[in-house]
Amino acid sequence: MGKEKVLQLAKLVPAGEAALRDRYDVFPFYDATDREEWVNAHGSEVRAVVTSGHDGLSNDLADRLPALGIIAISGVGYDRIDLDRARRKGYRVTNTPDVLTDDVADAGIGMMIMAMRNFQAAGQYLRDDRWRSGGDMPLASKVSGKRYGIYGLGRIGEAIAVRLQGFGGSISYSSRAPKAVPFQYYATVLALAEASDVLFVAAAALPETRGVINQTVLNALGPRGFLVNMSRGSLVDEPALVSALRDGRIAGAGLDVFAAEPNVPHELFGLPNVALTPHLGSATMAAREAMAQVTVSNLNAFFANRPLPTPVV
Repeated sequence: MGKEKVLQLAKLVPAGEAALRDRYDVFPFYDATDREEWVNAHGSEVRAVVTSGHDGLSNDLADRLPALGIIAISGVGYDRIDLDRARRKGYRVTNTPDVLTDDVADAGIGMMIMAMRNFQAAGQYLRDDRWRSGGDMPLASKVSGKRYGIYGLGRIGEAIAVRLQGFGGSISYSSRAPKAVPFQYYATVLALAEASDVLFVAAAALPETRGVINQTVLNALGPRGFLVNMSRGSLVDEPALVSALRDGRIAGAGLDVFAAEPNVPHELFGLPNVALTPHLGSATMAAREAMAQVTVSNLNAFFANRPLPTPVV
């Protein structure tokens, strides 16, 4: 009996690629030039898709895979998968929680420091040789001892909170319901923003969270407040954020994610009070190797009719 066909939409780290190809007949859709021909010829044989949270799987392509049984996401986000359709059609969806939590939380703390201390702008100031001609950089904001707010106290939000305890400030959060944690709870993100100097966005990308960080919330954060987004770009109203940064209605922002990746609003590039990175939250070798391992483990469990390790649907 031949290997099961797997349609791969996102590349894994080398160890993951090797594990995937050792067991399955894999078509690398992400860099293929004959996509249409292959799907026309083999789409009906595909029972599994490997993808990322960023790439997802469009309904148009899913419609061309009538035998689809599982979408294995190498990543934690599943907002680019139609979960309602998955339930109706009866195919499974898995992701890779937990294994990237520490790295994303670490990156969130780093992003906070980078934004508040103007480290990204300072690095460019040095590279442009303006230190010698222009003197010292303008003074930055103190990082420790602040009021830290976390919107979304899931795995990553809680990991950020643990790290923030070392900074000597206060920690608050907003989520669907209060949790048994030693932090102040606010029922709305607006109330949280009003009570925060630094607002971390760590909630899931859902229809009800789209654009939740809007002009009203940013105004509540205020001219000394900083926004740090390590979640998904869709949670932030980007035009409102650009306006708030440009007008000084918030002090600054650290952004690792954007609404239409890899497209980033060009207005952000010229703003000195924003730190930008290209969705690097989980971009460590350790995290990506673990994510690949969980992804392949979900495939193996599916084809062996065993319980899936990390099911979403």
